[in-house]
Amino acid sequence: MTTASRRTVLATLGGVAAASILPARAQSFPSKRVTLVVPFPPGGPVDLTARQIGQKISEYWGQTVIVENRPGADAVIGAQAVQRSDPDGHTLLVCAIHHSVHPSLKASLPYKFLEDFVPVSGAGIFPIIVCAHPSLPFDDIKGLIDHAKANPGKLSYGSAGVGGGTHLAGELFKSMTGTDMLHVAHRGSAPAMSSLLGNHVQLMFSDGPTAVPQVQAKTVKALGISPARLSLLPTIPTMPEAGLPGYEAYSWSGVVAPKGTPPDVVAKLNEAMTRALKEPETVEKFERFGAQPAPQTADQFGAFLKNETEKWAKVVAAANIPRQQ
Repeated sequence: MTTASRRTVLATLGGVAAASILPARAQSFPSKRVTLVVPFPPGGPVDLTARQIGQKISEYWGQTVIVENRPGADAVIGAQAVQRSDPDGHTLLVCAIHHSVHPSLKASLPYKFLEDFVPVSGAGIFPIIVCAHPSLPFDDIKGLIDHAKANPGKLSYGSAGVGGGTHLAGELFKSMTGTDMLHVAHRGSAPAMSSLLGNHVQLMFSDGPTAVPQVQAKTVKALGISPARLSLLPTIPTMPEAGLPGYEAYSWSGVVAPKGTPPDVVAKLNEAMTRALKEPETVEKFERFGAQPAPQTADQFGAFLKNETEKWAKVVAAANIPRQQ
């Protein structure tokens, strides 16, 4: 055998060996505990979705899956911890709308979200419900728009904080309707809802888990919902149905892995997540707190993240929201 022939054979064998490693790696994954890092405190919608998914995946694989809450710096601390972890699929970030808004809202970030993470799957959608104090003299979106235009700057809406879904949903509404309303930021959805109940603010573009109990108790009135009707509140129209075509705003959660995570491992994670999100038990639990399962392929979720980043950058710019430290 000539030297050139030997090189050809060795190169071929090396290629076969490398190819055989890929399925073997997927088969051996997970080889240890899997950690879902939630960059928010326990008990919120992102945390609840992560715990349900983690429980089901643990059952499928016979491997421990834990949820680790690492809040701080508006969801940046948890994301940075995952970005610095080994890209082997055992440490994952349960991301949210904040991570798509940050590039246009934060003065600086320790990572580039669309470049330093790889998408695994969407997880949950949390509808935005437009809630109004019962004392207001209207019961639908058209009435809200007319009242806001007749009283510029006199209505205020509460949010869970600057740059989150409940804030930007309000800014999108203002931009689309040409209305002027005051934004009042709070430290979370619960304090914002408390302000609405006390009539300290008159409106809230609320997440489903926060709004549903209050709407059912009739302590606030729901004017519209996005992106789709909710089984828990079947009579509440979508925003287009209520008279605002093209309006779409909602919060969401999904899972990403550190850049460099092997594609076969990502595929195995996506398969397990999709299975978990389609379980009747998962659907029922999500619906119970006003959420909807949102499984996607990795490519679909990647396209979704890019679209969300571009969409909210336009809203932030139109609202002249200053960059945050």
